[in-house]
Amino acid sequence: MRALLVGLCGLVLALTPIHNAAAQGWPERTVTMIVPFPAGSAVDTLARAVGQALSEALGKQFIVDNRAGAGGSIGGAAVAKASADGYTLLFGTPAPIALNKLMYKGLAYDSEKDFTPVVLVAKSPLIVTARADFPAKTFEELIAYAKQNPGKVNVGHPGNGTLGHITSELVQRSVGVKMTNVPYRGTSPLMTDLLGGQIDIVIDFMPTYVPLVTSGKVQALAVTTSQRAAQLPAVPTVQETGFKGFEASAWYAMVAPIGTSPEIVAKLNSIVNSFLQSEKGKAILGQNALLGVGGSPDDLKAFVAAELAKWRPAIEAAKIAM
Repeated sequence: MRALLVGLCGLVLALTPIHNAAAQGWPERTVTMIVPFPAGSAVDTLARAVGQALSEALGKQFIVDNRAGAGGSIGGAAVAKASADGYTLLFGTPAPIALNKLMYKGLAYDSEKDFTPVVLVAKSPLIVTARADFPAKTFEELIAYAKQNPGKVNVGHPGNGTLGHITSELVQRSVGVKMTNVPYRGTSPLMTDLLGGQIDIVIDFMPTYVPLVTSGKVQALAVTTSQRAAQLPAVPTVQETGFKGFEASAWYAMVAPIGTSPEIVAKLNSIVNSFLQSEKGKAILGQNALLGVGGSPDDLKAFVAAELAKWRPAIEAAKIAM
């Protein structure tokens, strides 16, 4: 037994330098960043900008692989099952990195156990918009109208289990109204019906709706963050309309398969933080109505834990299950 233990210890010691050397030499080939949503989405746009910064800093190509489906779970599962060698990363949103575990039965991975946090890249408000001819012109008027017409206001979101859906449930629960949720297959058809007047209210990620609001094609009633959005400074927050403590943010983060070398994680984290602080990074964030965050891997871990604690009661109360 003693000989066996000595042999195992020797093997571990022998392999450790090899592991460290591999991490120091990384990357030696192309790195794939899986984005679990379609090309052209807000997360896809940001991922490509971050990938370009990583490519320039490390001298190897970082490519985006769009694997959409199941609220981001297909892409999330692909990364969770990938080798922890630094060549497969997940660039995602709250659903695949945190919230899907609260909604999807039989999920193929556990986001808390199967991912190594890398960095929280950015946040963005969700926005509450209304069709141009909707009678309520402010968030307060919307709540009053919904109370007078329970269940008659249709509120669209980009799909069951998305942050837009969960935020809709949280809004209704927080303000004490009942509206009819209408799920869509993504933002594009949702916007089409909002512009066409087939849907009353939409709750979705803000960036795509900024041009529609500024051109007067839709009404912006509120943003869901604790502070107003720089791109739409005249639009109040839900908190300002009288609902203290209400906050719901879209966010974008990078994670890796569990067991990924701390040296690799540190390299990724440092470069992304530098990108967020650069003039180029700030310009890209501003163009897409995003607020850069950054910070350490531990900061991301704590943030995800807080998000799970915040959203769990709303998801359970609304009985959202897939």
